[in-house]
Amino acid sequence: MKAWRVHETGEPREAMRLEEVPDPVPGPGEVLVRVRAANVNFPDALLCRGQYQIRPESPFTPGVELCGEIRELGPGVTGLQPGARVIAPATPPGGAFAELAVVKAATVLPAPESLDDAEAAALHIGYQTGWFGLHRRAALRAGETLLVHAAAGGVGSAAVQLGKAAGASVIGVVGGPEKAAVAAELGCDVVVDRRTQDFVAVVKEATGGRGADVVYDPVGGEAYARSTKCVAFEGRIVVVGFTSGTIPTPGLNHALVKNYSILGLHWGLYNTHDPAAIHHCHRELTRLAAGSKVKPLVTERLPLGAAADAVQRVADGTTTGRLVIVTA
Repeated sequence: MKAWRVHETGEPREAMRLEEVPDPVPGPGEVLVRVRAANVNFPDALLCRGQYQIRPESPFTPGVELCGEIRELGPGVTGLQPGARVIAPATPPGGAFAELAVVKAATVLPAPESLDDAEAAALHIGYQTGWFGLHRRAALRAGETLLVHAAAGGVGSAAVQLGKAAGASVIGVVGGPEKAAVAAELGCDVVVDRRTQDFVAVVKEATGGRGADVVYDPVGGEAYARSTKCVAFEGRIVVVGFTSGTIPTPGLNHALVKNYSILGLHWGLYNTHDPAAIHHCHRELTRLAAGSKVKPLVTERLPLGAAADAVQRVADGTTTGRLVIVTA
């Protein structure tokens, strides 16, 4: 089969190589999947750079989530059928940027019928992260104000849709007029271009001085630091990631004086500590997708040969929505 592999870490465009490799074989508790679509995520770039929390031995194949068709069940796997259309996270060294991938049977979920392959591939990690962050961690309520950073990106766009589906008023922060237009189309009630506007001032004006009840932050750095200036009394800041490259150091005295919460979210831990919650979340997301309440914003569908360039573009922050590699 064809698969992208990283032999030496570096920038994705240089580190990733498309190679012919032996077809993988599923082991106990595993499933062989023919990849139909693989979503591109920022962690793919971190994997290439050797900066992700998981550092697989080289050579490895990036690509952390997919939609595909079950080809073969490994020993001991029950409850799944060859030919079924599914979504699943992929774990390097055997990632999703390949024609075939082996995934853990316990993590396999049915692909929503209301979504095509590219949309289904993009529903899993980003939307699960958004759902857990907004509902399980921050307990977002209808009528509250949600501030979403990088609102036109893959992770941010999911949070915008989930926030609107929950009945919140959503303020989206983006960088540039093109991304502002995308955020508006996604349903943001207020859009802030951070390049020309002060989002702190906009949030305070939009909320009558109260501030945002929930802040969804996949950016870190200055985005986090300034969010503390416009979070509401008993507000919640959900820390999702650090695409800015800067990990902030919270001032806990400020959290105490202003009475807000700082909530961390590592979605992958739920697979270990509460896998039933993953399945519950998937049922909720499938229901929302069937009712057209959420739909992944897939802006480009690209062939397998374009994967390295796609990962680089996501790493550079030049994209909107989701780039998805389509192999079938």
